[in-house]
Amino acid sequence: MRKGLIAALLLLVTTVLYACGGNEEGGASSDGKVTLDFWVFGATNYESLAEDYMEENPDVEINIKNSELGDHHNSLFTAISAGTGAPDLAMVEVDQLDRYREAQDRFVNLYDMGAEDIQDQYLDWKWNMAENGEGDFLFGLPTDIGPKAMYYHTEVMSNAGLPTDPEEVSSLISTPDEFADAANTVLEETGKPMVDSMEMAFRAHMDALEVSYFNRDGELLIENEDNGVKEAYDYAVKLQQQGVVGEYEMWTPEWANALNEGGFAVEMAPAWLKGYMTENAPDGAGDWRVTKLPSDFAGNWGGSYVTIPAETENKEAAYDFAKWMLSPENQLKSFTESGLFPSTPATYEMEEFKNNEDEYFGGQNTAAVFAEAAQEIPAVYKGPNYVTVNDEILTALTNVQEGGDPEEEWNAAVTRIKDILKR
Repeated sequence: MRKGLIAALLLLVTTVLYACGGNEEGGASSDGKVTLDFWVFGATNYESLAEDYMEENPDVEINIKNSELGDHHNSLFTAISAGTGAPDLAMVEVDQLDRYREAQDRFVNLYDMGAEDIQDQYLDWKWNMAENGEGDFLFGLPTDIGPKAMYYHTEVMSNAGLPTDPEEVSSLISTPDEFADAANTVLEETGKPMVDSMEMAFRAHMDALEVSYFNRDGELLIENEDNGVKEAYDYAVKLQQQGVVGEYEMWTPEWANALNEGGFAVEMAPAWLKGYMTENAPDGAGDWRVTKLPSDFAGNWGGSYVTIPAETENKEAAYDFAKWMLSPENQLKSFTESGLFPSTPATYEMEEFKNNEDEYFGGQNTAAVFAEAAQEIPAVYKGPNYVTVNDEILTALTNVQEGGDPEEEWNAAVTRIKDILKR
């Protein structure tokens, strides 16, 4: 009897400890409530959507941790590498996604969760970028995207004797050569640069490449003649040599002031720039419009996915929440509340989206321009070292702008890149 009593007491203590510990690890609590930890970054409305979801699903509690983009991805990579400490759900930015491909086993395959049933809700290229090379593993569900278009300052264009109507501007500037020609006109007539920086001139071509610096086997491609990276580099150099590239580094006060005052004619940028301009360049209100980029420049910059790390004890609950949060209806909410551009084409047909008017852009429905651009974007493979390689190319372009020889700077960048990748 004494041994039986001791065994019973030990079982009781173990049960209590397990029930208490389960909630701390994001599992089910003793009352059956599921707690999900969700790591995010940036300005989203996901906290608001989580509140709505919890009201509809009182058995689910969602804890959101919002960190700076770099810290977020470093913390997530550390956690999944250690096999402990990862959340139940985590955002992964598109430029960072390939960094995690070698750790595929540390994530839940969303195809195992039935994700193919909702695949048709999303843009094909956005969905395909989240697959592995074989196409049988899905890392995450698509959140927002960053389709690019051409922002242009109407006063600068008018002073250059160029049209200011979006359709007319698009017709005038429909190829890279026509862009360069218009840039010369702007410089000659106004003394202002066409584009703000070497980075933006480079990204014009770069963001449109289906394969950028690496192929899926990890092979560095930038020296291949048909790769397109050198073409993008050479185009930026060409514009710089024409004198039509400014020296406004993105996110600096000088850049914001140039947006305010029309210090340059064109910004080739994603949909998310609208929010920044509205808040940080208020004097530019009414002077900017948006139109299509030349077809060779169609590309995406930005956007994310929601992944489910494999160590979660609540993958079904995590997937149900992610699927709900990223539905066409809720992507409309994210667009109207936080400016996150939808990756769900059905959202583009919703009345609130179709009737959207941007007061900052003179009442223009800029959403329609970006929606059209979103459906012309290729699926891009960037590779786990994309950011590292890209930084070296941008360094070369900066050196060219400061007087460096373009070919010498290109070759030096290639050498640096190869050295870095050997480490």
